[in-house]
Amino acid sequence: MTEHHPSIINIGIIGGGPYSVEVILKQIEDNNRVARNPKIIAISDPDILSPGIKLAKELDLLTFKDYRELYDPKYNIDLIIVLKPDDQLLKEVLTSRPNHIRILSHDVFRFLWKDIGYVERQLKVRTEEMETILNHIQDSIVVMTPEMKIVEVNESFLNQMGYKREQVIGQRCHEIFQKENRRCHLSEDGILCPLNDVIRNKTSSHRADLTRLDRHGNIRHMDVIVCPIWEADGKISRFIEISRDITEIKNQQETTKKQLEQMVEERTRELEETHAKLLHQDKMSSLGKLSAAVVHEINNPIAGILNLIKLIKRINAEGPVTEKETAQFEQYLDLTETELHRVGRIVSNLLTFARHSKIETKKLCLNKLIERTIIMNANLLKLNNINIIQKLDPDLPKLLGSEDQLQQVIMNFISNAVEAMELSTPKNLTISTGYDLSDNCVFLSCQDTGIGIPRENIYRLFEPFFTTKKKGKGVGLGLSVAYGIVKDHGGKIEIDSKQGLGTTFTIRIPISGKSMTKTT
Repeated sequence: MTEHHPSIINIGIIGGGPYSVEVILKQIEDNNRVARNPKIIAISDPDILSPGIKLAKELDLLTFKDYRELYDPKYNIDLIIVLKPDDQLLKEVLTSRPNHIRILSHDVFRFLWKDIGYVERQLKVRTEEMETILNHIQDSIVVMTPEMKIVEVNESFLNQMGYKREQVIGQRCHEIFQKENRRCHLSEDGILCPLNDVIRNKTSSHRADLTRLDRHGNIRHMDVIVCPIWEADGKISRFIEISRDITEIKNQQETTKKQLEQMVEERTRELEETHAKLLHQDKMSSLGKLSAAVVHEINNPIAGILNLIKLIKRINAEGPVTEKETAQFEQYLDLTETELHRVGRIVSNLLTFARHSKIETKKLCLNKLIERTIIMNANLLKLNNINIIQKLDPDLPKLLGSEDQLQQVIMNFISNAVEAMELSTPKNLTISTGYDLSDNCVFLSCQDTGIGIPRENIYRLFEPFFTTKKKGKGVGLGLSVAYGIVKDHGGKIEIDSKQGLGTTFTIRIPISGKSMTKTT
């Protein structure tokens, strides 16, 4: 849509005396500052040597001896100013003028001209006062148009940036501050234009720490405040920018920061060395405890196997083996096989617990993994009369993880729940899944109606070889392995248990597989 501007008033002057020269020069000065001012296009005077006629010819204005030529419609003159103090001339002009042309008499003009002159003198004094104040302010002040052109600066700005006034007036701010021909909406150096921020957010001011280049290309750190001057129609007429050079402060902060970083690095190195020594001592202590526990756990089934072998050998040495004793041998062999499987599970779980190899991950659907694991354990659940309740989120997003390892965690939860509900009624196992937007993670909950876990044991559940199961039912590595798997997936395990009411195990695993921010 084309913006509408009022028509320019064309002016003609009668009289080429000194006043006409003043008026013409004044109009030239005003037109250099304000666009679309009234325009003097012609002057008339019988004396072709009058100063007004001479100046008009130099400026290529229309000149006439007879003022009546100013009436010609082709010149589109709207106002005639009579600058001759001749009453008879004024009467003739008023009588002969066309109706569309207005007349300003000599007396009225003199009155207005003196009044305008007084106001201009007052403004000039006031302007000089403001310039004196601005030039004695230590902060840099820059005045810019909405088009980012610099129209005024104070002495502090010129001194700080190393410029002369004529080098910056009329230039765009980014050409001076950043040595760039393009506007700095957001440059590669991360410089956000404060003027754009004021326009976008329609704020009364904007403050920011910015880096700028002085005339010699040196980087200056500036604390900048931009204040817009709003017009009545909601448009910005000018930007006033006040800035303070904080380069020295920034340099001191950077020096202090480097010193602190160096001190932290040295202290961290000392702590790491101390930590390594303590960790080594702790590892040796843990290794001793682990070795004792492994020997104890493996020694029990091996001792049982040895006793069974001795018993078989003794019976066999006493004489021919009867049919009844053959049946006993089969029973002893079954027990031996059971104990050997137990040894195998101990060793397998121990290796899994101690292994630190990198897991192979891929995008997987936790719901499908749960359903497949339930099918694999269908016989176990059926034999123990377990009622499975599935509350799986149908919109559950996929996560990055290892199917084999996560399936091992789920199987561990299911087997623990089955054993916990051995003597309970009812026997309900509720498996739920969902998505937590705040942590960007999926969660899996296994809630049983078993006997629950004593409070004093909850904090020891993930310790290797700690178990609350009956002798021969478990070796205490299942939850330790599960804990390690979940941790490797960047997740955590939560436990909520009440004795006599049941236990809920919940794992939370981030979709990306990266470590969660909350502690485990």
